[in-house]
Amino acid sequence: MIKHVNEKEFNETINGKRVLVDFFATWCGPCKMLSLVMEKFDKKGAIPIIKVDIDEENNLAEEYKIFSVPTLIIFENGKEIKRISGFMSEDELEKWVNE
Repeated sequence: MIKHVNEKEFNETINGKRVLVDFFATWCGPCKMLSLVMEKFDKKGAIPIIKVDIDEENNLAEEYKIFSVPTLIIFENGKEIKRISGFMSEDELEKWVNE
């Protein structure tokens, strides 16, 4: 299940396990399209997914230098291991997560 998190929850969630973070904005068209892709991808259970609204959590957006949305970042043990920006299909998302 995809969970929307605040700054406190974010820091707790990224420590330890591998997690995919979707930095998005409610006003962003590509974010809305990617959200549908993420919901389908999440059902496969490949990786936990959390969402961060950059307008509500601007400290996190600043800390992780989010300059465009959507931006996806995979964290492992609290460290960023890779990132990508922009819309992608479910196949592209799955390939990126697993490579």
